[in-house]
Amino acid sequence: MTDVFVIGGGVIGLATAIALSQRGASVTIVERDLCGRGATWAAAGMLAPEAERLEGDLLDFGIRSRDMYPQWIANLMRLSGQDCGYWCCGMIAPILMEGDRQVLSQHPKYINREESHKRQSGLGDSILGSLWLSEDGQVNNRKLTQALLTAARSLSIKILEGTTVYEIVRDRDRVTHLDTSAGKLQSDRYILATGAWTRSLMPLPIKPIKGQMLSVFDGDRKLQRVIYASNCYIVPRQDGTIVIGATVEDNGFLQGNTAAGIAQLLSNAIAIYPAIADMQIMETWWGFRPHAPNEVPLLGKSDYENLILATGHYRNGILFAPITAKWLTDFIVDGIDNSINQK
Repeated sequence: MTDVFVIGGGVIGLATAIALSQRGASVTIVERDLCGRGATWAAAGMLAPEAERLEGDLLDFGIRSRDMYPQWIANLMRLSGQDCGYWCCGMIAPILMEGDRQVLSQHPKYINREESHKRQSGLGDSILGSLWLSEDGQVNNRKLTQALLTAARSLSIKILEGTTVYEIVRDRDRVTHLDTSAGKLQSDRYILATGAWTRSLMPLPIKPIKGQMLSVFDGDRKLQRVIYASNCYIVPRQDGTIVIGATVEDNGFLQGNTAAGIAQLLSNAIAIYPAIADMQIMETWWGFRPHAPNEVPLLGKSDYENLILATGHYRNGILFAPITAKWLTDFIVDGIDNSINQK
């Protein structure tokens, strides 16, 4: 018997399982594929509540989670002994249209064209100015995934990979068990952290939004800031890899990269940072973001008293992981219900 079953082994499921375990709970993760191979693996790892232009409670939620990152990463590194590629490198959000420049020139974080080029050399001529977001940064999402897995195993969290949940079996207002490819699984509590695949198990308003991405290699490592434009983002890793993303496609679970999608990303990225034109393409991939109404994740209570929701993080699963894990753990262990959905 385990205290909590976490359905879904992405960054949200892993982070929450670790937080619960560190508060004394016995936790099992059930993952239909390999842990961290969905949206978590496909992401760019940006920690960008300001660059994303989040608003209201969601912006506050994102900033609070971003501010938790140094301590959260330190805990993961202590548990796993692995680097997560956490880098508070700052972000440039370039302004590409004169109308936008006139509006944003009053923003407290606005910098002009000349100052933008001082913050990051090599920017394209199309950039009229930018917002300089010094506190936004990044984490290497694939290194983070490995560290989360190692940390989970160090805490004796049981991980059932390649285990499909066919049904969450309910009786009145409670979940009784999970019907899975490994048989019947039963626990006191269940956490639904299934991301874009949530509707296969529960009739919740989550849908997949596909994103195509690619990476190039910058041997000179001259790009030292994340560039977050309205039509693409460009994320330099410390090893010289540059991640470029991402398309936004509402076409279900249609897989694969397309020539048009990759061409669009490259064209936009080269206009913003022209040196990319001469860089070697390393990899292309795609993933499915879990979109919830108004882009607000579904956290906390469900219609069933022992089923907790942790899904719909859309573009911000990596960013929201620390605060989601803390709030769900506070809810389960201490009964504190302070999630964003209750505001």
